Amino acid sequence: MRAVVCGQIPVRGPRVLNPVIDRLARNAFGVLLMAAAAAAMGQAYPTKPVRLVVPAAPGGGTDITARLIAPKLSEHLGQQVVVENVGGGGGIIGMERVARAVPDGYTLVMGISSLAINPHIVAKISFDVLKDFAPVSQVAMVPNILVAHPSVPARTLRELIEHIRARPGQINFASSGIGSTPHLGMELFVSITGLKMVHVAYKGVGPAMVDVMAGHVPVMMANVLSVLPHINAGKLRAYGVTSLKRATVAPDVPTIAEAGVPGYEVVPWYGILAPANTPRDIIAKLRAGTVYALQDPATKERFISDGAEPVGGTPEEFAAVIRDDFKKWGKVIKDAGISPQ
Repeated sequence: MRAVVCGQIPVRGPRVLNPVIDRLARNAFGVLLMAAAAAAMGQAYPTKPVRLVVPAAPGGGTDITARLIAPKLSEHLGQQVVVENVGGGGGIIGMERVARAVPDGYTLVMGISSLAINPHIVAKISFDVLKDFAPVSQVAMVPNILVAHPSVPARTLRELIEHIRARPGQINFASSGIGSTPHLGMELFVSITGLKMVHVAYKGVGPAMVDVMAGHVPVMMANVLSVLPHINAGKLRAYGVTSLKRATVAPDVPTIAEAGVPGYEVVPWYGILAPANTPRDIIAKLRAGTVYALQDPATKERFISDGAEPVGGTPEEFAAVIRDDFKKWGKVIKDAGISPQ
């Protein structure tokens, strides 16, 4: 019997003898690699902290909204959501930074209603509001309230309208600044009712409210949270909230629509946006995280106590809100004769 020497067996022998098995093995290995790659890709986002830009200074409503939602959004994503304040330019600088960011889901912005207003009142903006962002979800809406100094004899909204109509051009209204939602909300109110009033712009809601409570300017609109303590103290009289539903924190105040101006609606909002072309699966994950945060009982209660109504809508619903506001405010600004600066 001849001994078999292992070293003499050709290494490629089995590959030649079993080409079908060899091919199947290689194909199976390739399938496993592709499956592993697909799984890795599905788990890839996020692999690092996510930046949430606030296009305003710390301490304001936009900043508070972002910091309220960030912890639970972080919990859902499994990565920290870092809030970064980039103020200036009425929110334009921060929005511009996000519009130019890489669309990978790691740079977001807490947008505000002025996103749909600024293109109509600012002469030069380097981004397109309707094309350069991918809406994720509307986070909350914060209605304004139409108020007046108690010395105004009108007790209801209808009486206030008649009081102003009898004095065309003699009644002033204050606002927190040209192009702010309280300003434009009053312009819309004046337009619908056919009233003639004089706008007095202030540098912020604080100075405007001080003068209204002092009786120097009789009428204004302001954020529900800002005016509610003064309404409760009897320093201001409330005539109506600007949303179509009564505010949870002020259930006794009727809406302007139900109190005498049918169809009137102005709802300032906050919402998360990403750069345009951000992958849809990332947008979906961010939206799910937003809803998760807003459904947290403590977070929801804090929003409501601050006068905000949590939303958590879909990207498509949020996009529709922005488009509708863009169209609405464009018309209001044009009708009011406000020129871009």
